[in-house]
Amino acid sequence: MMGTMNTNDEQKKRLAQLVNELSVIHEEVTLASGLTSDFYVDMRRATLHHEAGPLIGHVMLDMLEEAGFLPSDIDAVGGLTLGADPVATAIMHAAASRGLDIDAFVVRKETKTHGMKRRIEGPDIKGRNVVVLEDTSTTGGSPLQAVRAVREAGANVLAVAVIVDRDTGAQKVIEDEGLTYLYALDLDALGLR
Repeated sequence: MMGTMNTNDEQKKRLAQLVNELSVIHEEVTLASGLTSDFYVDMRRATLHHEAGPLIGHVMLDMLEEAGFLPSDIDAVGGLTLGADPVATAIMHAAASRGLDIDAFVVRKETKTHGMKRRIEGPDIKGRNVVVLEDTSTTGGSPLQAVRAVREAGANVLAVAVIVDRDTGAQKVIEDEGLTYLYALDLDALGLR
């Protein structure tokens, strides 16, 4: 029906409010990509928040399903530490609350040099369908680093999904790799454009 919001629309609207209140900082910063911006989106302030964190899990899970990735077809979610970690656990918990089995994993920036010497922590992802996550993406560099690592580990990457897309080239870079790129919120949703 036109003019009515479904639950996911309401959840996305609330998430946008929370991200705006908690995470958007209006000052000039240099991003990890080396680009400068007059605002910074510090997503850890939202992903680790008592209300926003769980909401992120449900919004992201719904977004994946709406894009045609059924939760039953996703075995695990994760990405490059630190940005992806709370997103992955939020999705894992949201899925569990719906009776779905989705594991989380963490991709280290470098392979551990001691213990089990693993690059990817968590349940084994070899031969499994995974979605690579990031909290916010500027150039797509972090998700692509994670994609390479999980492919080396033998996983099948279904898509890359981020909470906030800054509209600074990440989508093109990810799609140029032949991957689906999904995001829950854009700059318009956050009132930044």
